Amino acid sequence: MLDNILGKIILSPFSLLYAIAVGIRNILYDTQVLKSTQFNLPVISIGNLSVGGAGKTPHIEYLIMLLKDYLKVSTLSRGYKRKTKGFRWVNIKDHAYLSGDEPLQYKRKWPEIDVAVSESRNLGIPLMLQQRPYIQTVLLDDAFQHRGVHPGLNILLTTFEEPYTRDYLLPAGRLREFRNAADRADIIIVSKCPEVLSQEDLQKMKLEIDPKPHQQLYFSYYRYMEPYFMYNPMIKKDLSEFSKVIVLSAIANVEYFLDHIDPRVEIVHLFKYEDHHFFRENELDILKRSLDEINDPNAAVLTTEKDAMRLDLHRNYIVKYKMPIYVLPAIVDFHDQGKQKFDQQVRNYLLEFQV
Repeated sequence: MLDNILGKIILSPFSLLYAIAVGIRNILYDTQVLKSTQFNLPVISIGNLSVGGAGKTPHIEYLIMLLKDYLKVSTLSRGYKRKTKGFRWVNIKDHAYLSGDEPLQYKRKWPEIDVAVSESRNLGIPLMLQQRPYIQTVLLDDAFQHRGVHPGLNILLTTFEEPYTRDYLLPAGRLREFRNAADRADIIIVSKCPEVLSQEDLQKMKLEIDPKPHQQLYFSYYRYMEPYFMYNPMIKKDLSEFSKVIVLSAIANVEYFLDHIDPRVEIVHLFKYEDHHFFRENELDILKRSLDEINDPNAAVLTTEKDAMRLDLHRNYIVKYKMPIYVLPAIVDFHDQGKQKFDQQVRNYLLEFQV
């Protein structure tokens, strides 16, 4: 605790400089010196104030599932850590180097939807519409700070354990903007809540977030499904069927993932890397040796869907050594009857949208 406080004090001058830069930028947008572009189709943005780990990917997937049967839905991301530049469409045969892990995940799970990546959202959307004019709505991934586009529905995520209300600006904290930037949101979702959330805890968080009159507040959590074999999703197992597991993860916040696994099966090793890490072959060697040391046919490697996109760069290695890598998928659900209210709010926005 003392080290944490000391670190914040040391970094506070740099946070002040960062605050000045962010503040000037937001003033320029607020006074319309810098213009935000509005488009003649519904644009829904999902983002957060903090750096990573708020659960944007599962919430984008929730919206895809909600809308794909009724609209020509598309997604636009920057394609974080991809090795390509500029605008490009994501193909199911891509690998994570080309498109980034999250966009590739969307495309492989739903090949029928249009998925694009572009560093510039306000250049990416016109290119999407020019080349595929049938698109009816765009989901912007991690775009809360990209004020060049003015979304019709602005969704902000913050986690239950680390809400933005308790955080500080970079680099002393994890915030990319001042806390009051949350006022731009139409919807605030407190994500990664416990699966069982008491009314007392829910009310405390409502008071802490203190949404503005124009904002709706929701509480979401993950429902984890059965793990499936990485190269054959039809092969599924309950966690109780594994004797031991090795957890492999390169996501921003692995604790929520571990909280689900730990009570259900013995975790022998945890290999944890920085968010969006591209696994190297020597790291696969270490993983294989760990499996060999366990020497149990019922042991397996557990990873996330996002990590699986980057692991797939080593498909030949994984197949060659018949590595039992299982993927644990998660879907979003809501507390406090929030699912029906959230779904209806999104539908109302789309039904009432006017050019």
